[in-house]
Amino acid sequence: MLTKDLLRVSRAGGGYHPQFAGREHRPLAARVIGTFQGHVGEPRADLEDALTDLERDADDFKLVRGFAALIDRESTFETDAAIDPERARRAAFEAGEAVGVVTEAERGAALDRASDSVGCTPAALAAALYADLDERQVLESVDPRWDPDDLVAQYNLSLAQTALFDATEIRVRSSDPKALVSAIKRLRLMYEIRKLDESEVASGPTEREIVVTGPTRLFRATRRYGTRFARLLRTIAKTDAWTLEATIDDRGTERRLDLSSEDPIRVPDADPVADVSFDSSVEADFAGRFSTLDLDWSLVREPEPLATGTRVMIPDFAFEYKHGHFRVYFEIMGFWTPEYVEKKLGQLEGLEDVELIVAVDESLGVGEEIAATDFRAIPYSGTVRVKDVADVLREYERQLVAESAAGLPDELRPEADVVSLESIAARRGVSEDALADVAFPAHDRVGRTLVRPAVLDALADEIETGMSLSDAEDVLDRHGFDDASAVLSRLGYRVEWEGLAGGTLVDRE
Repeated sequence: MLTKDLLRVSRAGGGYHPQFAGREHRPLAARVIGTFQGHVGEPRADLEDALTDLERDADDFKLVRGFAALIDRESTFETDAAIDPERARRAAFEAGEAVGVVTEAERGAALDRASDSVGCTPAALAAALYADLDERQVLESVDPRWDPDDLVAQYNLSLAQTALFDATEIRVRSSDPKALVSAIKRLRLMYEIRKLDESEVASGPTEREIVVTGPTRLFRATRRYGTRFARLLRTIAKTDAWTLEATIDDRGTERRLDLSSEDPIRVPDADPVADVSFDSSVEADFAGRFSTLDLDWSLVREPEPLATGTRVMIPDFAFEYKHGHFRVYFEIMGFWTPEYVEKKLGQLEGLEDVELIVAVDESLGVGEEIAATDFRAIPYSGTVRVKDVADVLREYERQLVAESAAGLPDELRPEADVVSLESIAARRGVSEDALADVAFPAHDRVGRTLVRPAVLDALADEIETGMSLSDAEDVLDRHGFDDASAVLSRLGYRVEWEGLAGGTLVDRE
């Protein structure tokens, strides 16, 4: 972004149109880069004088200053002084007070006295007195990331970002809406998704419009939110096709800003906005802790949109059941404005045939309203308790197990002599728990494995007391067993361990 004093916009016709740089400004961009490079080792004041000369020659001094502001961020300025300026000033002021400086001769005497106290020459001391002032700092190096064409592109992006800083709302249509929503959520911007009618779809790159509420609608953190709002343009501009309409608060006057992929806006050095891993620390913390649990549910980040009337919402997460096509959505409500909370409640009321868990910041005080929509409301303060969510998922799991068990026959007769319950459950599309009441007349259950009695008899003849554990495991492996401990226990053996070298089979007592 640029500072607002460098904003170049036209207000013709009541609009708000950024005055972008074009290819015709490439020579000017090259001159600005060259001016910086030609003043390495010189004070900033000399650099500023050279840039002022450029401003006089250019059609628009703000354009020169805009280019220079971007290059300045890639430059390193240092204080060039024999001693620390603060130390020099302290010594000079103390000497001046002792001498009583009125005349030039007395000033020289004070500098002599001060230089003796700090161990340098009077000239070096005099040069150091104000060497840390901005205009006296020396340009140590300049390493711009852009050539002239890229500097023009960076300027246009920064100009558009600055124009968006005072937006109260933007409406975006993008050829990559998922990437856009991901960036919006990770920047913690407030948004909603609107379905477009047929006439609107014909004029844009997508069937949905994303409406993002701007910083001036908030009660606090305006500047921080405004910066995030402007940064969103980086993600928007990276897509192939997009349109953006923004409502701008121009010093109390409402104006409309229109941008699109047809404008000269591109991202020459795109740092993905999605570097922020989650919408908030609350979500990141929850996802991290949930991943450590051994549940029959997998966590999906930013699932597909859900239709809610004429709007669309994208929950923060979804939980997918590993033993069938069943999904529970999960939304964490932590935004702080009453208007946004009300929009969320309206979206929830519009959802049908969706299983949803909503974690609600207790400070919002809307848990009862969410529960009234038949969705599970879990209150939280600071962090979402994983146990609370897991308890709800287990309730769903019990229902799913009961439903899948009801669809199974009373008994099953697998063809294999040895087969795991896991493989049978997977084949049937159910969990192992659903097999709890199913009979297997031709097999015995040994741990989590089904075994024909004849196989157990054969194993009893091949395995004997005193056999090494490794030899016994070879026998079991040939018969298709994965769980050696359960089978050995069934055959009446235990392992007597011999340090780290292995073990020997002995009779169980």
